[in-house]
Amino acid sequence: QVQVAESGGGLVQAGGSLRLSCAASESTFATYARAWFRQAPGKEREFVAGLEATDSNTNYADAVKGRFTISRDNARNTVFLRMSSLRPEDTAIYYCAARRGYQIFHNVAAYGAWGPGTQVTVSS
Repeated sequence: QVQVAESGGGLVQAGGSLRLSCAASESTFATYARAWFRQAPGKEREFVAGLEATDSNTNYADAVKGRFTISRDNARNTVFLRMSSLRPEDTAIYYCAARRGYQIFHNVAAYGAWGPGTQVTVSS
């Protein structure tokens, strides 16, 4: 099973931007779908954005559409989440995930590899 780890979280003011990175222990192109989830205090972990294994399709939660962008750098086995127009309600721990297979799924149980998470805090 591939291993993944996030970086790039931090504190940002509302309206600002951040880019999260997720490095994988091996190439995941064409073999693993990749995704970002987040979990706010007292809430369940929720899907944020996903990328099919061959980069042919992306998928976003309604709450982040038009503000967040998921992309992959295959040379560095890294997936990014570019977040802009950040809002206080985006505050959460953000997790990178990978699942063997092509498709994006929105449920946590579909993903077998998870990073430890990175904190994103958006101040008002």
